Amino acid sequence: MKRTTVHDVAEAAGVSIATVSYVMADRPLRPSGGRRYSGETEARVKEAAHRLNYRPNPAAKAVRTGQTGVVQLSLSMLSDPWTLAVVDSVNAVAKQHGLTTTILADGDWAEALERQPTDVAFIDNVPPGHEAAGRLRRLVESGQRLVVFDETLEPAGFDVVRSAALPGCSLAVEHLLESHTRIGCLTAASARSSLVPSRFTPFVELLSAAGIEIREGWVAEFTESNESAYLAATQLLGRPDRPTAIYATTDFAALAAINAAHRLGMRVPGDVAVIGVGNTRAGERSDPTLSTVGPECFYESVAEIVVAKALEQRPMPGVIHEFPWSLIPRESTDAGRAA
Repeated sequence: MKRTTVHDVAEAAGVSIATVSYVMADRPLRPSGGRRYSGETEARVKEAAHRLNYRPNPAAKAVRTGQTGVVQLSLSMLSDPWTLAVVDSVNAVAKQHGLTTTILADGDWAEALERQPTDVAFIDNVPPGHEAAGRLRRLVESGQRLVVFDETLEPAGFDVVRSAALPGCSLAVEHLLESHTRIGCLTAASARSSLVPSRFTPFVELLSAAGIEIREGWVAEFTESNESAYLAATQLLGRPDRPTAIYATTDFAALAAINAAHRLGMRVPGDVAVIGVGNTRAGERSDPTLSTVGPECFYESVAEIVVAKALEQRPMPGVIHEFPWSLIPRESTDAGRAA
């Protein structure tokens, strides 16, 4: 079947092609303030469009207006509760403004955006170095709007969402030290081997400062998958000399630790306390609820920032959006409350 065009709708409604375009774009007013078309004309055009099953061509609209109606999220780990919360929040706000959310899963944001620009792109993982910075600069110069999640980048025509994790990680370890001395760690392998301070660093420094030995067998590494975190947690908790508390460097690893403890017949926090990092929504719904550290109201705020960037009428200077971290104690570290 032939695709219904704007010409077909205009002929059926007895109006000009321009009038159909204005009605379908919901632009009734002229720049001078007068109306372009009457209410009766609007109703006639919409009835014809509905009867003919007309759908505006997004490619044609992009050429005409310079807007694609698309918000792209470049995300490095789709199974992470943090990622899922970002997707849910941005998609909800984007829908309110008639925007469509797409997800780039392989992380190659530069090549994708060079091929297909969007109204805005949110990037959660920019590799360090001049090459990535140069690609960001070229995208901005081409007119691409960007919001980048990064702890060190400075705005350069794009917005930066900054949320320094290390102070919050220190709060998590200090929270466990209030009640425990047998503390283990579930850490990303990359964090443990990092040459710069990482989420593993506060665990080492604070336990050493408290005079507590860090047993090699009480540090378990995982890669970027839920399965890897679950296996690492099972290994850690299956030891005869297991720790009584676990500091996990991500919420998804902490949730894996809770699942592993349940599988092994342990009570959380009665037998082992668990705290995560990130303050994801999944932690609010776990059983027991997950103690964690992270910024509050983060996902809703990021969604508003991303969509506002998409709706900018003209290029604006990049700004930094700071999100400080705090401790959110819940049932997984509070034996009395959980009981």
